[in-house]
Amino acid sequence: MPRARVHDLDRLMDAAEKMAVDSGPAAVTVRALSEVTSVSNGAIYHAFGSRAGLMGRVWLRAAQRFLALQRDAVEHALTAVSSRDSPVEAVVAAADSPAEFLVQHPISGRFLLTVQRDELLGSSEIPDDVADELRKLDRTLVALLIQLSRGVWNRSDRESVAIIRDCVVELPTALLLRGKRNPDPAVRERLAAAVRAVLAIAPPPPTKTPTETK
Repeated sequence: MPRARVHDLDRLMDAAEKMAVDSGPAAVTVRALSEVTSVSNGAIYHAFGSRAGLMGRVWLRAAQRFLALQRDAVEHALTAVSSRDSPVEAVVAAADSPAEFLVQHPISGRFLLTVQRDELLGSSEIPDDVADELRKLDRTLVALLIQLSRGVWNRSDRESVAIIRDCVVELPTALLLRGKRNPDPAVRERLAAAVRAVLAIAPPPPTKTPTETK
């Protein structure tokens, strides 16, 4: 069975992404994708190995695009704002990135909200290389949270990083993304104000480990 060409892989992933957004993840089957794209079942299996491999690759592509946009937004804030304010504005930029991603890449943005990463990693059929790449993305996000925490408070302990995560992950989910296809600019402004308010309060002292208390 000939292997699908590179541009066919992107076309297949685009179609699978749209199917998941329009009809839910369960609608994405190899047979349904074959019918939509006119690519044979065999070619799809040859390209992705399984349905889980297909979904993992689609999620991975979307997440990589998002993290690249988020990283660019953070770097821009760090260089475009005065040095005193840039660490806080970098967190604001990171928090706003999910909304901006939905604007620039609406289907990919909705796909990331529709299909949960943990569901993919929980599948026994997902290829090892895809699972490894998904975990690498986790480490990339953690590294960004630590960088932002160090920039704001010169700390990288659990308590300070958790607050940055609240700003970058939890607040956007609560204020921007629930049921939103095109995030309201006013809501994005409220999110920025909320992030700045959270960061205005210093985190609690780091929790000492048992070895540190001896």
